[in-house]
Amino acid sequence: MEAFDGLIRDALLTTAVVALPLLALSALVGTVVAVVQAATQVQEQTLTLLPKIVAVGAAIAVFGSTAMHLLAALFDRALAAIPAIVNGS
Repeated sequence: MEAFDGLIRDALLTTAVVALPLLALSALVGTVVAVVQAATQVQEQTLTLLPKIVAVGAAIAVFGSTAMHLLAALFDRALAAIPAIVNGS
């Protein structure tokens, strides 16, 4: 059971490390766009979505390989933990 708990903890940590920076970037860009829209009084819906898509896409292009290495390492740990999970230790 300890192997399964460790694997779940690793999966949650890896998910947080991969997803939280992108979510924080999206929130930051959304806040900046909202402030600019409030200052200029331009309320166009496409102006809120497009900068977020571009920023998150650029971040994925730059840091995507690092995220894939983290996910591949998690997959390797999951495969290595299968015998311990099946045996119940």
